[in-house]
Parts: sequence; C-alpha cells; structure tokens
Amino acid sequence: MVSDSDATSEQVVLVDKRATASGKIAIITLNRPHARNALNSALSTALPATLSESDADPDVQAIILTGSDPAFCAGFDLRDVGSGEKKGENIHPGYWGALPPTRVPVIGAINGAAITGGLEIALACDFLIASELARFADTHAKVGMLPGWGLTIKLPQLIGVARARRMSLTSEIIDAQTAYQWGLVTEVIPHAELLSRAMTLAEQISANHQESVYAIRALYDEVSPLGDTDAAYESENTRARAWARQRSQILRGNT
Repeated sequence: MVSDSDATSEQVVLVDKRATASGKIAIITLNRPHARNALNSALSTALPATLSESDADPDVQAIILTGSDPAFCAGFDLRDVGSGEKKGENIHPGYWGALPPTRVPVIGAINGAAITGGLEIALACDFLIASELARFADTHAKVGMLPGWGLTIKLPQLIGVARARRMSLTSEIIDAQTAYQWGLVTEVIPHAELLSRAMTLAEQISANHQESVYAIRALYDEVSPLGDTDAAYESENTRARAWARQRSQILRGNT
C-alpha cells in the first residue's frame, strides 16, 4: 500500500488516503487527543467537511473513521457547551445526524471511548469494529442534554429498545465485549490490530462491484426502517428487478 497523507499534527481532523489494488481508502482521524477528541466548534465543523471532501474523491471507495488515542470521541467539549456552543448549532443544513450522507461506506474503527456525541458519530457509520479498549456510553441525561443526532433512532435498531433505554437512562459505560454481545459492534480486535483490520474490511469493499455496493447500501437505508413488513419486501423486490433490467441493458449495450 502507498500512503498519500495530507495530515499535519496541527489539524483537528487528519486524512490519510491509502492506495489499494482497487482504489483508495480514506482514513479520517479525529485529532484532539489532549481533549479525548471531544467535539468543539472546530472539530464539529471540520469532521463533516472532511468526510464530504473524501467522499467526493472519485478514487476513494471506502472511508475508515477513527480517533487519535486514547479515545474515539468523548462527546461534546463541555467548555464550549458552557460558553454557548450548544449541540444543534453545528448541525449542517441539508441532512440529519452526526455525519453527512456519503457515496461510499464508512467503517467506524472505535479505538477508545465513544461517549454521547461520540457515540452518535459512531452510530452514523455503516458498521463498527472495536478495539478491546473501546467503551461506549450515552451521558446526555447526566449532563442535562438531549440527543439530537439520531441516537434514539439508531441505537435501538442495533441493540434493542430496552438496552438502548438502559444506556440512555442510566448513563452507564459498557465495554467492548458487551457492545459486541449486544450487537453494537461487529467484532472486537486487539488494540494494535484495529486499523489493520479496518483496512482489510475496506479493501474487501473496494474489491466489490462499486455500483452494486452503492445500490445495496441505499437499499438498506430504504427498507431497514420498514421492518419485516410487506412494504419492505416489495421495496427490495422492486429495486432488485429494476437493477436486473438496468444491468441487462448495460450488458447488451457492451456486446
């Protein structure tokens, strides 16, 4: 792999684009380690902008989102909240949630604590893998705030309503193994191997038929909220038939 890094230690978000056999993988790293990557105004602005910039690069086929050790993201910097930089003021127009919509999949590589706003950022990824040192908590109730980036929507989809309510109402911290058992993360990795494992998964995505990757991802977004209903099956079947017709026309045009 060839590294094409445009990051400096002065940036609150680092970007490292790595070339693979199929395309590039963008590694985006939250970089306020002295503050456990807590979200201040600069980071809240830079993260979605950096994600969108990487997504706009036609050579990028997957994005890995992680944090500079020792944390993934410890939530909102309460010094900014106390000075008027309240959660919600940094939500960009045009989309809901912690991260903007992207063309390519986003893998969350959770290297440490993902707390409150940091948990919401993690939930905005397509799926999560975790270091053995990862920790997760929703402390909105503890600090007198409410979720505004989809936590009460996405967390129950992953771990169930009762466990999501338990996390939010108690503010308890769960460890990486518990997060795996509950379905919040898809696997737990030794800390030193986290980024390497994330790259392997990103390369597997990159090696697939990219238009199919985008279409399947969009299909999940469309049908997941419908649950196990006739509407969900109808939507998937309609999309599949339309896709088959489109692919058939493309193949006929190439012969």
